[in-house]
Amino acid sequence: MQAIKIHPDDNVAVALRPLVADTTLTVAGQSVTLLERIPAKHKFSLVTGAVGTAYRMYGVTIGKATQEIHPGQCLRLDNLTHATTPYGERQAGYTWSPPTVERWQKQTFQGYQRADGRVGTRNYWLVIPLVFCENRNVKVLQEQLEEALGYQRLHQQHFDLQPLVQAYTNGATADTLLAQPLALQTPTRPEERVFPAVDGIRFLTHDGGCGGTRQDAQTLCQLLAGYIQHPNVAGATVLSLGCQNAQIALLQEALDRWPRAHQKPVHYLEQQQSTSERAFLAAALKKTFVGCAQANEQRRQPASIAHLSLGLECGGSDGFSGISANPVLGHCSDLLVALGGQAILAEFPELNGVEQALINRCTSDELAQKFRQLMADYSARAQAVGTDFAWNPSPGNIRDGLITDAMKSAGAAKKGGHSPVVDVLDYTEPAHLPGLNLLCTPGNDVESTTGLAGSGANLIAFTTGLGTPTGNPIAPTLKIASNTALAQRMTDLIDFDAGPVIRGERTITELGEDLLQLLIATASGEYQTKAEQLHQNDFIPWKRGISL
Repeated sequence: MQAIKIHPDDNVAVALRPLVADTTLTVAGQSVTLLERIPAKHKFSLVTGAVGTAYRMYGVTIGKATQEIHPGQCLRLDNLTHATTPYGERQAGYTWSPPTVERWQKQTFQGYQRADGRVGTRNYWLVIPLVFCENRNVKVLQEQLEEALGYQRLHQQHFDLQPLVQAYTNGATADTLLAQPLALQTPTRPEERVFPAVDGIRFLTHDGGCGGTRQDAQTLCQLLAGYIQHPNVAGATVLSLGCQNAQIALLQEALDRWPRAHQKPVHYLEQQQSTSERAFLAAALKKTFVGCAQANEQRRQPASIAHLSLGLECGGSDGFSGISANPVLGHCSDLLVALGGQAILAEFPELNGVEQALINRCTSDELAQKFRQLMADYSARAQAVGTDFAWNPSPGNIRDGLITDAMKSAGAAKKGGHSPVVDVLDYTEPAHLPGLNLLCTPGNDVESTTGLAGSGANLIAFTTGLGTPTGNPIAPTLKIASNTALAQRMTDLIDFDAGPVIRGERTITELGEDLLQLLIATASGEYQTKAEQLHQNDFIPWKRGISL
C-alpha cells in the first residue's frame, strides 16, 4: 500500500512511502494522480478545495485551504492553515464496546503493596528540595549516596577523556582531536547494592519554591506531594532552606489531599535551623540511609493488573504517529481499562480540535464542563502572552508531516483509545478512578511526564516518531516508535516498534496486545526500560505563573 485514507469522511490521504509526481493511485476506491512529489508521512488532497475549504483527517477538521488545492497536491504550510470545529455541550449517547480481555483476567504482575492500597512497579527513595537554593545540597547527597550504596550509573555514557588530554598535551591539531575515538568507561561499584530491594534513590532538582507567585509554590508542593505519595516511592527526605514560599507546612497540607496520607516515612530537614551545612548534610545522609534500610524490607508480591496506572504521552511526533504508535497505545489503553486499570491522557494543547469527541465521551455533564473550562482557560492564557495552540507543531513535526496543531492533535488523541472519560483533572490533581482520565498538562514532553507521575501513573508509555531521550525519575517510561527506521536507528532509546502497522504486517490490535504484555513485564521488574538503563530521569514542574 502506498497511501491510506484513515476515516471515511476524510478528504486527504497519507503517503506511506515517498511518492513521485504523475503517479496514479487508488485510495479508498478513488483514483488520484499526484501533481507533485509527496514525501512519506505527508498528506495530499483527494478533492478540489477552494480557499476556505475545510480539510478533514481522522474524521475531524485539521485545517482550511488558504489557496486553491487540487487532487494529488501536497498539503503544506503555504496552502493550509490551522482550523478546528468549535466545541460545545456534551452530546449524550456515546457507547463503548470493551475489547476482549479473557486471556489477561487471571494474570498478575509482581508489585510493591503500599499502605494506601496502591501497588508500585518500582521501589524508590526520594530526596527532594523544597526550593532551588537546596539543589546543590541535593547534588552533594547524590554523589555521596550513589557511590556508597552501589547505585553508580553503570549504563550512563561515561567517556574516557585521557586520550584527548594526552593528544592535546602532545600538540595535536584540532582536526586530530576531533578524529580521536572515545571509549566508554565502566564506573567501578560494589559487587552488590547495599539495599538490593531498593531500585534506587531519586534526587529531584528544580528552579521553583520561591521568587514566583504563591500559587506556583502551592502547585510545586502539590506536585512533590504526588511524588512522595506515588506507589513507586517508599519514602522521602525533604530539604528546606527555611525562608522560601514553599514551606514544609504547605507540603504537608498537599499530602493531606491523598488517601491515607502520612503513611510513609518522610524526613524533613531545614538548613536555617541547623548549626552548619556539614551538620545539615550529615543528618540528611543518615536519615536517607535509615529510610533506604526500611524500604529494603519491601518485597514484590502478585497484584491484579487493575492496579496499573498508565500515563499516555507522545513527543517528537511524526506523520505516522497517529496511524501506528498512537492507536496501538490507544488499544493497549482500552485493554487496561477493560481489565479495571487506569489510563491518564495529558497534553491539553494537543487535544485542540478533538474536544467535542472527548466531551461526548465524558460520563457526566459536570466532567464535560470541567474539560471545556480547562481548555478555554489554557487557550486564553496562551493568547494573553501572544501565542496560540496553533503554534504548537515544532519544526520537526512540520518537517515530518504534521503541519497544523489540529492535525497533530487528532493523531495524538488516539493514545486515549475509545473508552469513556471517567474523570478530568487539573495539573497535580490525584487520579483516583479506574478508567480513562484526562489530565491538564502542557505539550512540553518533560513537564507533561512530570505531571503524569505526579498524578499517580506507575508506568508511562511514550510514543515518538522522531526519537526522544525523555524518561521519568519514578515511573518506568517505555518508548514506542511509530516507524521501524527509527526503532532500528535508535535502538538504545526505543523499547517497542509499531512500524509493522505501516507496512501492513501486523494489526493495531495485535501490537496493542503485545504492548500490554511488555508493560506487565515492566511493571514486574522483569524488563528494564531503555530510559531506566540510560538514567533518563527528567523532572520539570510546570510553572504556570510569573517570576516576581
